[in-house]
Amino acid sequence: MKNGTFCCAAFAAALFPSLALADALTGEVTRQEVNPLAISLFLLFVVASLVLTVWAARRGTRTARDYYAAGGGLSGLQNGLAIAGDYTSAATFLGVTALVYGAGYDGMIYAIGFLVGFPMILFLVAEPLRNLGRYTFADLAAYRLSERPVRTVAGINTLVIVLFYLIAQMVGAGKLIELLFGLPYWVAVVLVGTLMMLYVTFGGMLATTWVQITKAILLLSGTLLMSALILSQFGFSLGSLFAHAVAVHPKGIAIIGPGGLVKDPISALSLGMALIFGTAGLPHILMRFFTVTDAKQARVSVLVATGFITVFYSLLFILGFGAIALLTGDPAYLDGAGKILGGSNMIALHLANKLGGSVLLGFISAVAFATILAVVSGLTMAGASAAGHDLVARAILRGRLSEGAEILISKLSAVVISVLAIVLGILFENQNIAFMVGLVFAIAASANFPIIFLSVVWKNLTTRGAVSGSVVGLVSALAMVAFGPGVWTTVLKLGPAPFPYDNPALFSVPLAFAVTVIVSLADRSKNAAQARDAFDEQYVTAYTGLRPSATL
Repeated sequence: MKNGTFCCAAFAAALFPSLALADALTGEVTRQEVNPLAISLFLLFVVASLVLTVWAARRGTRTARDYYAAGGGLSGLQNGLAIAGDYTSAATFLGVTALVYGAGYDGMIYAIGFLVGFPMILFLVAEPLRNLGRYTFADLAAYRLSERPVRTVAGINTLVIVLFYLIAQMVGAGKLIELLFGLPYWVAVVLVGTLMMLYVTFGGMLATTWVQITKAILLLSGTLLMSALILSQFGFSLGSLFAHAVAVHPKGIAIIGPGGLVKDPISALSLGMALIFGTAGLPHILMRFFTVTDAKQARVSVLVATGFITVFYSLLFILGFGAIALLTGDPAYLDGAGKILGGSNMIALHLANKLGGSVLLGFISAVAFATILAVVSGLTMAGASAAGHDLVARAILRGRLSEGAEILISKLSAVVISVLAIVLGILFENQNIAFMVGLVFAIAASANFPIIFLSVVWKNLTTRGAVSGSVVGLVSALAMVAFGPGVWTTVLKLGPAPFPYDNPALFSVPLAFAVTVIVSLADRSKNAAQARDAFDEQYVTAYTGLRPSATL
């Protein structure tokens, strides 16, 4: 694969690590030599994950609570690891390491930015979501607002986010597996799509959770091992590691200081807004808070996930500088033009080979595959829940559907989503899909977060305001990305973009909030009055878990 393309992929991966590797992958793929150990570990993980699915299916997915929320019995530790497994991906591991290798300190600016979204979830979302909701974040929004329009909008937003996410994931998964294991692209895409369909359809949230937990443990173990091996070669001294990296890197001392990967202040602010509010609006992350026993465990989940991700990203900093120190100028990992073999995103794998030979390379390759399955399973689960619970059972049939029929529809939705993801993944193989990176977080921040936030803290929010603001957030984010450089200039090649920024969040999020507030204040309908009157009871329930009307 061409190095320039890999650099674009690494950049996109670092900006949005929960997307799969190579959001902008096009061109020919330089496959690695077949590694028997990597293939064996890969097959071992597949078999183990299928065993987990069978175990989860036997435990039962007959009730909606079992299927959507793993019975609601997970601990904060388990759910925190699952959130971390759902949030971090192969792109994080490979892409951010590649960015640090190329840019030094600058490569971590974006990775650290993702942590800012988790305090937002901890203080504003986790407890109210667990106390007011059941299976999806739409449960919270519909608590005192009119159920049908709110669930319809929330369900559509979720499916749009899941669809764009999965296209990027499937393209990245296919390219990565093709690169690592030598499989044809379409075979890799079909394999990933089939496995995620089996996890979600038969094992539900319980199987998905344990795949994510296993992946999180493997990923952290791999990065810890590699970091220890790197530091062991420099007397376990970070100072010595950095000094050696500075000495051999072409940029010298500049790699340990801030630079300018973001082109202007507006882009930086827009990126920051997308990271902060987008993380708190991702449906596959939010629905994880329904799997724990109570609001306390929901808060513990966020703390565990934040701690895990903090450690993980910090270790990537060591991996990136370790790659600089150990791989720079090594002819074994360079092509004839002096470029990294396979492209810059292969840095972490080359480093694994340098540190531990084919054994460590095989293990890290298998871990990269595990990360893909964990993320796509979480996305498919979120999409199936939105389709079955929010759209069909509650919005269309207004609660008249039996629980068994609702689960069946959700499982069928998982099959449809998986098949669609496979088809689109194959169709988009050679397309530049980097614009989907910004779009996913912009939609989550613009269309979902205002509803979630205002429904909890603002008494005057009405159904009309919530629906209007969410629709405007969705449409404006789609339009700004379509008219932005990623689509207008790069994909459509229509010249300079009418909207000059890659990420629209700085504009679409305030617009969504403004429309929501203005329409809500102007709403004098009977339903609006009822929604305002119900706020005090909802507020008590959101932060205590108690339902005042039930105790009267």
